[in-house]
Amino acid sequence: MSAPDPTLVPALRDLAATPFEAQVIAALPVDPDDDPVPRAVPGVSLSRVRPTPVVSPKLLAWSDALGEELGLARPTAGSAALAILAGNALAPGMQPYAARYGGHQFGHWAGQLGDGRAITLGELSCPRSEGADATAYELQLKGAGMTPYSRHADGRAVLRSSLREFVCSEAMHALGVPTTRALSLVGTGEAVLRDMFYDGNARTEPGAVVCRVAPTFLRFGNYEIHAAFGEQESLQRLMAHTLRRHYPHIDASDPAAPLHWFSEVCERTAVMVAHWMRVGFVHGVMNTDNMSILGLTLDYGPYGFLEGYDPQWTPNTTDAAGRRYAYGQQPQVALWNLSRLAGALRSLVDGDDGLHAALERYRELFGRTHRTMSAAKLGLGSLAEPGDAEWHNELFGLLAATETDMPIFFRQLSASVPGAGIASGDDAALLAPVRAALYDPDTLDAALAARWRQWLLRWQQRLTHEALSAEQIVARMDAVNPLYLPRNYLAQEAIDAAEQGDLAPLLSLMRVLQRPYVAQAGCDAYAARRPEWARQRPGCSALSCSS
Repeated sequence: MSAPDPTLVPALRDLAATPFEAQVIAALPVDPDDDPVPRAVPGVSLSRVRPTPVVSPKLLAWSDALGEELGLARPTAGSAALAILAGNALAPGMQPYAARYGGHQFGHWAGQLGDGRAITLGELSCPRSEGADATAYELQLKGAGMTPYSRHADGRAVLRSSLREFVCSEAMHALGVPTTRALSLVGTGEAVLRDMFYDGNARTEPGAVVCRVAPTFLRFGNYEIHAAFGEQESLQRLMAHTLRRHYPHIDASDPAAPLHWFSEVCERTAVMVAHWMRVGFVHGVMNTDNMSILGLTLDYGPYGFLEGYDPQWTPNTTDAAGRRYAYGQQPQVALWNLSRLAGALRSLVDGDDGLHAALERYRELFGRTHRTMSAAKLGLGSLAEPGDAEWHNELFGLLAATETDMPIFFRQLSASVPGAGIASGDDAALLAPVRAALYDPDTLDAALAARWRQWLLRWQQRLTHEALSAEQIVARMDAVNPLYLPRNYLAQEAIDAAEQGDLAPLLSLMRVLQRPYVAQAGCDAYAARRPEWARQRPGCSALSCSS
């Protein structure tokens, strides 16, 4: 294959000289008052608001991969581009705004919410290649200052949460999980006061701004707020904009267009959640205002990745009692959230039958996609043979019986594929994936070892039904079972160092996470079990919704 002609590769652009669009401003009802003071804002979809400048912006991290996709050059110290990413300046055509939306939080309607610390700068057109149609992306600053939707907050964000969002957004993209992206992480040079666990122990922390990128940040709550307050015209305008800008393949003149759109949102959400389950991701706060209409992972707050397998685990201290958003609850919560969106769309569709059918489509597609992904994790083409369902359930019973690291187990399992030249077939080799994933090897008593042995032998026998070589089965497994994940303790190590001015751990972590399925020399520490010091440490074992 010949190398691409460098003359056809567009040069990276200076953000400060790149023109932006603001189609959303023209399409949707806008707040006539541009005062950022927090208040009720009836009838509109968004409010114009400028970011609040910061004292001393410094680029802490930049996604080279996303920058190249957007055609944007890395900003230099003191540049106008850096000023834009900090909220101190605007590029041509930018008309920044904060969106108004509502949402169901922890199962209850919360009324007006909105972008309390996120400000969308504008829409950037990015030709993917020479002659290709331009793809538009919104750039949004999180932590950029007060908006009408800030309620009692200051609109700022701390380095701790901003770094976590930057790392996980790009890591999830590399994992193949549908997600919003993160372009930059900028330190503000200002201190922000935060009470991390809402327990009266507030402290000052370094501030930061993360630049988030997505085709749109529209979420279920944008539609819910208009329906809840009877704002029919605003809801219709929002739907028309959604179809025209983000679902152009749906004929907007068709009276059933909103129903077709909702059905596709259900499908995209099903695929997204199946990916979450595949990699062991726990969102932590699946309120309807955190659910994207594009099926993208949105709003990285108190997220986490399963370490010791526990379907009732949640990283969110706010959810510690109810565990509404625990790992194993996510598929059902997504369906519940979609039903709330369906309720908001009733005035736009003819009857409820189509909405119910779309929700059933979510059930069917999630189940099928989850089964397909689960089979691939085991090296199988399907889990459709007699007894497969019970046998698969037994696996998760075994993982839960002791503290077993789910990602490590699945990654190590490919070493036991018969004939791959890795496992010898003896008892020690058979149980090696289990022992590698146990936090305490002494918990593998004789009874459990016997159950594991029986399960693994059935698995090896089941692989003989596959029309693939051992090497092909290993490749199938390693392509869906990541070796490196943005575990909370790794992010916390990067946070600790960054707060002291050392960015090396953050940059090293980001490099490793860009290739999560490929073993990288000298990177064993990034694939290890959670260290004991991180078991109970805040930021590793427990997080809150606090920024």
